[in-house]
Amino acid sequence: MSSPTVEPGTKLAERFRLEDRVHEAGGATLWKAIDEVLARPVAVHTFDADFPRLNEVVTAARVASRLTDPRLTQVFDATEDDGHSYVVSEWVSGETFGDMIAGGPLDPERAAAMVAEAAEAMAHAHEANLAHLCLTPEQLVWTAGGTVKLLGLGVDAALNDVTSDDPARSDTEGLGRLLYAGLTGHWPGDERDGGGLPVAPMGDGHFCTPRQVTAGVPGYLDAIVCRAILPETRRSLEPLTTPADFAEALASVARPSPMPMPAPMPMTSLPVAASRSEGVETEAPRHHAPPPQHHHRPQHHQGSRPAGGGMLNKVAMTVVVLLVMVAVGLGAWTLGRSIGNAGTPSPGERSTTPTPTTAAATREVKPSAVIGFDPLGDREEGSRWTSGAVDGKESTDWHSETYDSADFGRLKKGVGLLLDMGKSVPVKQVSVDFGDTSGGAAELRIGDSAELGSLSVVEKFSGLSGKKTFTAPAPKKGRYVLVWFTEMPSSAEGYRGQVVEAKVLATK
Repeated sequence: MSSPTVEPGTKLAERFRLEDRVHEAGGATLWKAIDEVLARPVAVHTFDADFPRLNEVVTAARVASRLTDPRLTQVFDATEDDGHSYVVSEWVSGETFGDMIAGGPLDPERAAAMVAEAAEAMAHAHEANLAHLCLTPEQLVWTAGGTVKLLGLGVDAALNDVTSDDPARSDTEGLGRLLYAGLTGHWPGDERDGGGLPVAPMGDGHFCTPRQVTAGVPGYLDAIVCRAILPETRRSLEPLTTPADFAEALASVARPSPMPMPAPMPMTSLPVAASRSEGVETEAPRHHAPPPQHHHRPQHHQGSRPAGGGMLNKVAMTVVVLLVMVAVGLGAWTLGRSIGNAGTPSPGERSTTPTPTTAAATREVKPSAVIGFDPLGDREEGSRWTSGAVDGKESTDWHSETYDSADFGRLKKGVGLLLDMGKSVPVKQVSVDFGDTSGGAAELRIGDSAELGSLSVVEKFSGLSGKKTFTAPAPKKGRYVLVWFTEMPSSAEGYRGQVVEAKVLATK
């Protein structure tokens, strides 16, 4: 099928409805589509009629479809025929490795853990004689479900006509570059592959080692990187030449803990989350804590006594308990009267002591999901950055797409950031840090439905700059808290909304 005849709304195989053109280059087009049979988003590659590597792409996709490692992108369909060739695969939601290190290196153990997962997945792929050859920070994703996903296996190399005389060594070097980037925030290679990361500094004709670039890199991780991509700096150590070797070298690294997915929202109101070139949002089952077990301690008897003695003891004990209760009641009544009289003003005298008020105790509630909310548009709005609004870091944020004007380029009436608390909570206070933007306006909405019209406006903010706080006179119950921009503030990048940090306090 040639590109001019493929437009949004086209349906392939009476099942896959193309929605948004994500990327187009060299006669291949990547689409975000909907699998209407299973009601889920998918990624679809379509090709021009004269695309030169169609057979290689479809063959690689079919080989990839037989792999079972969950860390590799799943291929659902690959068809090659006259005018109707396409590849259908997962639509992955999450944050790329490149996004994660754009502001600087990760914690070394965290970076190593993610790359170790990718190395094990690549080792599995090489067992099936399938290489990647295009490993970049954009191909490694920390998914919305809290797992690692590696995109583009086999297919990216075929699309870009990338080959290698030693695929295992090439992918090992790719893994080494990923680990180098995670440890330093720099890319040791062609800047076009680094996703905007600064190129690593050079010394003595080769890239500096991670420890030369960033202080605090553990020695064993520095050595692993050097064995993969800088063997000339570690001549006493054996080079790593296969993904399996690389995975074994990182085998002792603690792996990232999977995070439970939030409870799914109704299909009619769920905004599509941030997505990558291939992937479907698969939700892990939620693990509910078992109900508390009430353990009844068996009564221990010290020994049998004559029945009569036991009865007398019971009578005596009952009398003692009643006397104690009477004494306590009398004491409390007397004390209450004396306290009351001491605090009562005499006739003609006014009390100057204010009546004490007790503030309701609050607790911070962490959202179970954070969503870029665009119900009036394509239902996605800066979703790749949502985690930055609730991670407690001033160096990260969520921001919307950039518009030409404060009125969203007249494309829509608003966009926002939706916090799903997982269940209805009594919201007492919401604080939002809008960062260094200026101007603009936003509403704070709360409710139990993710539909825009069902969320009640509880506060309106203007002059969106710095931290704004809403405190409810009485707790407002709701599962969803929405920061809804009605007028875009201006920033250095243009007109876009920003939330550096959002915090929700609820009454206990």
